[in-house]
Amino acid sequence: MGTAEQAERRTGKQRLVSLLSAALLTFGTSVAFATGTPSAAADPIEGCTATTGAIVAVDFGPFGGKVERGCDTTPTTGYELLHTGGFTTEGTQHDGPAFICRIGNGSFNSGTQYPTADKENCVLTPQATAYWSYWVASPGQKTWTYSSLGAMARTPKAGDVDAWVFGSAGIGGTSGKPMFSPDDVRAAGGGTDPDPSGPPPVPPGTVDVPAATRWLTGKLVDGERVVDDGATTPNYLLTTEAVYALAGADPKSPAARKAADFLATPAHTDAYAYPAGRTGIPDATAAARLALVAEATGKDPRAFGGHDLLGDLIKYVCPRDIGDGDTIDGCLTKGDFRTTGQSDAQAMAVIALLNGGVTPPADAVKRLTGLQCEDGGFTSILIRSGGWCESEAGSTALIALALKRAGGHDSVVEKARAHLRKSQLPTGAWPAAASMTTGSPGSTGWAAQAMRALGDTPYADAGLFWLSKQQLVRGAFAFEEGLTEPQLYPTAPAVVAAAKSDLVKLTTKKADPPTPPNPPSPPTAPGVGPDLKKGSAYLTDTTRLIQGRYYENTPGSGFADYGLTIDGAYALAATGENNTTLRNIVDFLDKGGKDGKGRGVHDWTLIGTKHAGGGSLGKTALLAEAVGRDPRNFGGQDLIAALAKAVCPAPSTAPDRSCAAKGAYTNAPSVFSQSLAVIAQVRAGESAAAAEPIAYLESLQEPSGAWPSLIGTPSGAEADSTAMAAMALDLLPDAKAQAAVDKALAWLAAQQKDDGGFPGASGNSVNSAALAVQGMTLDEPKYRTRIAKARTFLATQQNTDGGFNVAKGGQPGSDVRASTQAVGGATGISFATLTRSLDGTTPQPVPTVPGGTTGTTGAPVIVTPGGETAGTGGESGSGGRLASTGAQVAGLAAAAVALVLGGWGTSRVGRRRRHRETTGGRA
Repeated sequence: MGTAEQAERRTGKQRLVSLLSAALLTFGTSVAFATGTPSAAADPIEGCTATTGAIVAVDFGPFGGKVERGCDTTPTTGYELLHTGGFTTEGTQHDGPAFICRIGNGSFNSGTQYPTADKENCVLTPQATAYWSYWVASPGQKTWTYSSLGAMARTPKAGDVDAWVFGSAGIGGTSGKPMFSPDDVRAAGGGTDPDPSGPPPVPPGTVDVPAATRWLTGKLVDGERVVDDGATTPNYLLTTEAVYALAGADPKSPAARKAADFLATPAHTDAYAYPAGRTGIPDATAAARLALVAEATGKDPRAFGGHDLLGDLIKYVCPRDIGDGDTIDGCLTKGDFRTTGQSDAQAMAVIALLNGGVTPPADAVKRLTGLQCEDGGFTSILIRSGGWCESEAGSTALIALALKRAGGHDSVVEKARAHLRKSQLPTGAWPAAASMTTGSPGSTGWAAQAMRALGDTPYADAGLFWLSKQQLVRGAFAFEEGLTEPQLYPTAPAVVAAAKSDLVKLTTKKADPPTPPNPPSPPTAPGVGPDLKKGSAYLTDTTRLIQGRYYENTPGSGFADYGLTIDGAYALAATGENNTTLRNIVDFLDKGGKDGKGRGVHDWTLIGTKHAGGGSLGKTALLAEAVGRDPRNFGGQDLIAALAKAVCPAPSTAPDRSCAAKGAYTNAPSVFSQSLAVIAQVRAGESAAAAEPIAYLESLQEPSGAWPSLIGTPSGAEADSTAMAAMALDLLPDAKAQAAVDKALAWLAAQQKDDGGFPGASGNSVNSAALAVQGMTLDEPKYRTRIAKARTFLATQQNTDGGFNVAKGGQPGSDVRASTQAVGGATGISFATLTRSLDGTTPQPVPTVPGGTTGTTGAPVIVTPGGETAGTGGESGSGGRLASTGAQVAGLAAAAVALVLGGWGTSRVGRRRRHRETTGGRA
């Protein structure tokens, strides 16, 4: 789960943290059993080089120590690297050992773990101002990057360096970076960058170029110009982008030529490129763009709109640096095209001159080479030598194209090529900036253009595969991965790349026509849902469900993940596939069952303590209600009374973080938590006691109809929370609540991707699709087609073992948490009405598990501020987040998603004013 915000290619903005505390509902322990994880014998530091092993460094500076290093020659995860490197860790008492709260090393203060108990009790998730954040650097990388994956989900590569820093780290790693550089802690030889391992192993993909060009043509007012919404004057820059894309797809495009004719009208050429007057200094960016338009459509750039565009570019090249003599307006240093300010415009001017038969000044070309960052990429800003340099894929690609066209800069181009290879994500996408971990359609379009031109066709084709999955329903693309609003700026380079052309090629005289794309593959027959019987068998396999009673937080630990266990119970209740195992789970929770550490379910809910959370109480109560148990006496506790007590009378004041607002529940700062607790109270007949929480939940709905992730903290709208809130309010009969549900479902349906999936923090998320099915089934007649597409999407993500991937295009392999959500969600049964009778089942003795358990394999479920979860055998994706703490940032968010499971079969749930069945059943 998670939220996303629009960002242009140059900005490099990252998504906000997603449901920081929601996952606290699914991980937990009691004070008595929060023990540290011991370190293993560290490999000699010299054993880790640029091609072997990885280094981990922990900064104990805030505690009076120094930076301690460790080496693991064969790391499997960042978590293992930390321990094999000689460090010990301790988790939080509520979340288990996977959430790293303390770190120690035998070389510092006799191995004392920090922060000490007097500074942090490690009961709940530490504050964002004082916790261990997780940073990484690849071979050859000179600066640290905030890790988008938690330590247990990230697989270090040969030559990588990990760092752990205690203190305050901003959302998305905007602050709090290590004070030392990666080179400071590398082993000898660690600065050398090994060769990339090859392009991402993704299948072929085809972008629907005709659909994209139809969309682009439709954006041209009167077929000749782009005009922004609400504006009356042309957007000249976007009009030039449309010309490049249309000409790239078809060199003889009538639409491109008509738009070029418009731009060549003297009044419009002057308005765009000569704002200082016809005889004044031109805007070099605009002049370069118009020259490329001329070259792309067969016009003469030396006689365009009454101007010699190429001559004017040559005339106004900066002759000296800003510090050498008198200041020249629009000049920073020698070789700049005056007034550009951006490296992209500098590169476009060089390309325009070369393709127009004019040799650009040597200083102008040399200026481009000086923009290369240490990692081989290029920045989008015309920096001076030695300035701060962050590589951006789009700028790297465009400058590489320009320098290849200019010739004589093979070593610089080769470094850029290597950087683009290395920076390509496993999905096939390129991020907008080196520090980002999610794909950008615009950047991927530019990078794919350059890689094909440089001879790296497999890398370019992998980019097209990713673009084919990001194309929106009408053919356009959004600014960033997971966004759904079509934008012209990223669509243009994506179309050129999809046409297997590039900016140099399409503006070169007598360019060969681009290879026509293959027609899109026919869609899968709608409505083919996943195999729920097979999915239920995956969930109940005793290698995962220990003795048929609970899932472990960390395989082999004996530490129960009670939140995930309840998720599994919801899934079984929704399908009705294995009522015997469902009863075993329920009896284990209700009748005093203990995990391998001697903990019961209320060591997770923390009922009766100041740490009790409305979400975990509501989640447990909901299970009792769903299977016909008494939530007022479940596990020996009155959960409904505890929920009433957990309603906040007012927001708490720092340092108390328990209450986000009046009407919120204690220690439940997310929409998921709020919704769960509301449902539990209403189903228990306590609507009056839930009045303030209901009102507060309603107040959180945004004008768009969506709900945000978090309560009390700014966060963007997301599908998961919106579906959950809609299910909660659909229990209420009043018109206000029903209107809110209608609005929510309309927003939710609009988020659906072309393949039927829905965006989440991990990408095209299984969690989000499952929840969306549940939400849209509240009005099944209206959204029947979309429900069928989403169920088909879920079917495509089911593996041969019956489990499900975390996200389409992500790390393959079944994940327990994603599987619980997919199995239950595919049935479409609302969490608010889920019912499953256990009549006819036979109670079995609740087992006692001495010491611990064995027999499970795979990566532990981890919790970290921000993103989706990585359950056993799975991966979480990136998304916005707090700087990692070694547990999935995504883990917190997806843990919240896991709170909801329901069904869509014999028990379709309509609104109160529609026919409603609530008995459960198979799809």
